[in-house]
Formats: sequence, structure tokens, C-alpha cells
Amino acid sequence: MKRSLAILSLLSLTACGTDGEPVQPTASSTITMSSSGVSVGTAVGLRRGPFSLALGLGG
Repeated sequence: MKRSLAILSLLSLTACGTDGEPVQPTASSTITMSSSGVSVGTAVGLRRGPFSLALGLGG
């Protein structure tokens, strides 16, 4: 969990755009209900031109 928070913090700092214009992060969440229970998934990402970076948790 600590590693995930550290990576999310790094992504947030990257989104500040210290050497240029800020890059707006994207986020998405899913909740799935089935007979075996409920699962939650979350993803955070950055996109700049042809490059994108995403981090997902859960599933």
C-alpha cells in the first residue's frame, strides 16, 4: 500500500508540469458486483502527446 501511495504521489508531482504546461491526470473507477462478492478497481493516468502512463489498483 505504501508503494502505491508513493507512486501516486510521484504521478501527482509529474502532473505539475515543472518544465512546461501542466498535464491534467485522468482517473477512473469501477465497481463490479457478482455472486462471489464485490470488487473495486481504480486507475490513474497521464497522457502527453503519443505517450501515456497509467497505474491501476484492485480488480
